[in-house]
Amino acid sequence: MDTAFNYQRFAAHRSLADTAGDLLASFEVSTKVGFFPDGHDLSPERLRAAVRKIPEELGCVPSTVLLHNPECSADGFEEACTTLSEMRDAGYCRAWGFSSWDPRSLADRDWPVPRPDLVMVRAGLSVPAPVLDAAGRLVRRVGARAVWGMAPFGGDAAGPLWSEIDTSLFLAPGQQASRVQAGVAAAWVVPVVERLAVGTSSPTHLEEIVQAESLTVSTSTVDRYRALLRRRAERADTAS
Repeated sequence: MDTAFNYQRFAAHRSLADTAGDLLASFEVSTKVGFFPDGHDLSPERLRAAVRKIPEELGCVPSTVLLHNPECSADGFEEACTTLSEMRDAGYCRAWGFSSWDPRSLADRDWPVPRPDLVMVRAGLSVPAPVLDAAGRLVRRVGARAVWGMAPFGGDAAGPLWSEIDTSLFLAPGQQASRVQAGVAAAWVVPVVERLAVGTSSPTHLEEIVQAESLTVSTSTVDRYRALLRRRAERADTAS
């Protein structure tokens, strides 16, 4: 289960605990810190206070705490990573890392940071080539032990884009799937991720998404697609 300190107007942790009750301890809970009522802040003091507050509100220790969009305050990235690593070692979570929507401002610096347990990045067919490539460079630079994906539909699976694209083209032959399922399947490999965070308020949609995990994606089609994305981005850079 993926959430964040600032979701639901900073009430997400309490809401989750109230709804799930004792069942919450049976789940792995990933959450994020970095946004506060007055804006984005990666100062160690505020991060420590936020991380200490999470188990109190959830009623259990989260499995993972991530820096939330550290590119918004990149100058504080090094200290923030060290702070979360220390909070993990102090027992406030079992793993730490960061979640980045657009890692381009982070990708090309040699950050002397502790090795993160994981990095969460955008995944799926809607992610621009420069963002995908930057995510790959950043993951390699920091030596992340695992990579998770998020937002396979760019935040809106009902958007007009997804009614126009035949996502089944990305599946290996001989499989039947809805456009949503094929889009989710592609997100597992664009880029390759170990887990995929997908938001939904519909049990039917959730069931459809879960079924997508059993689909096989055509790696050759994905490779061609990523090559086309790169060429398109290069042409756009040349034109500008």
